[in-house]
Amino acid sequence: MRNDTIIFASKILAGGRSFYDCADNPTGECCHGYDPKFTSLPTEWSYPSKYTCEGQDVSPPLAWEGVPNGTKSLALIIDDPDAPDPKAPKTVWVHWVVYNIPPDTKSLPEDAGKARLPQGALVGLNDFRKMAYGGPCPPIGRHRYFHKLYALDITLDLRGATKSQIERAMQGHVLANTELTDTYQKGDR
Repeated sequence: MRNDTIIFASKILAGGRSFYDCADNPTGECCHGYDPKFTSLPTEWSYPSKYTCEGQDVSPPLAWEGVPNGTKSLALIIDDPDAPDPKAPKTVWVHWVVYNIPPDTKSLPEDAGKARLPQGALVGLNDFRKMAYGGPCPPIGRHRYFHKLYALDITLDLRGATKSQIERAMQGHVLANTELTDTYQKGDR
């Protein structure tokens, strides 16, 4: 039986650097005191169709741990850098933006938009022009989907924000971040 919960890195790294950046940091500061690991996910993980336009198009359950001290809010962005065609990408398509997630939140349930987000969390505008989750629906080929979680030292004073507005507001306020990449191609089950 497959576990459809997406688990982020077990430790979010300090200093706003990702797990893969640590080797590039000559001081080693971003890794000091942390033991970053991904939990047991298949190496070639693909979105279950339930969370796509071919299924129920509901948000997947997401879980994380290791939010650093001093975090005031979390922001989650799910996007696809392969739109419209992975062989000739032209844009990054935004599927879901959730921000001002309380820092003590450890997960979002399946279908979080309808199952209630944590109090204070806000949903931004995706590229489907909706303030909701929009699942993978690639027109051609296998696309990658990046789930990016940011720990911020502020709450964002925005309403109905787009990904680019959130990214601008986050500048200089990212305490830590982590990322998980999944894939999907129409016809996957």
